[in-house]
Amino acid sequence: MVNEVSISKIKNDAEKMFRDGKFYCSEAIVYSIKNNFELDISDKIIAMASGFPVGVGKSKCMCGAVSGGIMSLSYFFGREKGGDPIVEKNLKLAHELQQSFKDNHKVLCCSILTKDFDMASGAHKEQCISFTGEMAEKTGEIIVRELGLVNTDAVEEKHEKAN
Repeated sequence: MVNEVSISKIKNDAEKMFRDGKFYCSEAIVYSIKNNFELDISDKIIAMASGFPVGVGKSKCMCGAVSGGIMSLSYFFGREKGGDPIVEKNLKLAHELQQSFKDNHKVLCCSILTKDFDMASGAHKEQCISFTGEMAEKTGEIIVRELGLVNTDAVEEKHEKAN
């Protein structure tokens, strides 16, 4: 795993993977987090995110972008052994992520978020790409903050202001 990442690259990579039709929302976020943090884990982690798009298996319940972000956070902060109290920190961070989405969009429900779109036409795609980027970015920010890593965007911005 790296000690420095670009939050804007995490966002852009996730959006690009969705826009290019390579992955859906949750998969694109997990892919971007895995690759930008250079995690030494199998791509099966991306496969684990494949059931969440279009509100969990096309049920249009919770937005898949939120699900992908929560999966990514849980890789870093979730528990591996029963009874481990670290789960409380993970739940707090997952709540922070979903609350950020709710603050921006009022609901987590895919059917409400896409109610004005003809899903068959693909008209919803730009909105979903935006949600994917937003959740990838916020997930990256939380991981960087909690692990004390460096956001290279902030370093670059600080350097530009100094010059």
